[in-house]
Amino acid sequence: MLRSTLSRVRLMGVAPGIVGRSLSARTGTPTFFTSATADSKRDPVNAAQIEEGEKQGEQVRSAASRAAGKASRLVTTLLHGAGATREGGSELEDISETYSKVLARGKYVHELQWHKIKPECVDAYAKLVERHYPYIAAGEQQDVKLCGSWSTLIGEEDEAIHLWEYTGYTGHAATMDRLRNDPLHAAFLRELRPMLRERSNQICLEFAFWATMAPSYHGGVYELRSYKLKPGNLLEWETNWRRGLECRRQFCEPVGAWFSQLGRLNYVHHMWQYPDLESRKRTREQAWSVDGWSETVYNTVRLIDDMNSVILVPLPFSPLK
Repeated sequence: MLRSTLSRVRLMGVAPGIVGRSLSARTGTPTFFTSATADSKRDPVNAAQIEEGEKQGEQVRSAASRAAGKASRLVTTLLHGAGATREGGSELEDISETYSKVLARGKYVHELQWHKIKPECVDAYAKLVERHYPYIAAGEQQDVKLCGSWSTLIGEEDEAIHLWEYTGYTGHAATMDRLRNDPLHAAFLRELRPMLRERSNQICLEFAFWATMAPSYHGGVYELRSYKLKPGNLLEWETNWRRGLECRRQFCEPVGAWFSQLGRLNYVHHMWQYPDLESRKRTREQAWSVDGWSETVYNTVRLIDDMNSVILVPLPFSPLK
């Protein structure tokens, strides 16, 4: 017990040669006292011991401080995920800004809409949105545009997906205010709602390295791939996918990529266009021959909780066809 206590005293920066011992009058147990100042003046050896003890104590305190910092970083990583270097550094770095500032282009806000249609209403639904959605995009303020509208070919059937682009959150707010006060839009909603089994949306931002394709005609099919990431992994996902995109871009042009900000969170979506499903198969196989693609897949698949792929065909009025 004495040896253990001396060890603790040594860690406190006190030399063992100047530790005294007495019995507690009340308990009869040993208590320890020091006379460092007096002894150090009389004995230069004890002074050296004190100095050495102080160095040891400082080392202990420094080690404890490093351990506390490591624990703090671990908690931060568990809550927010590890930050990643912007240009492929070997170590992950902390970030001091929100993902929306670090990852997004910043100019536009995108809305993804999902409409699950009652089977008996599919044709009537297509005619209704074809009449009204171009009207929404034709507003004088020009704060919203329709990027594309599709129906599902493979995936959840009797479903339509629409992609809108707003000039930032101010453009979204202005559009919502305008539509709330529009009698034609109110009539549209009254006709739309009975046709649907369910509807949902997400407000998303586009990745800075992957601008949304402008309205154009391509033909063929589109693929929307959606990934639910484990919380805190968006930055690491972006770092790897920014490299992987260059592997895929050699064989097909991407339509766009977005990450959710409002609605269902921790989602990443990206869209591709192919002449047909056989071309899709060939394109994906070719990517595996490019250095870096297998690494991208390996580094991102472990970040995913769930994933989904749907094959889409453009509706007749879709700007992206």
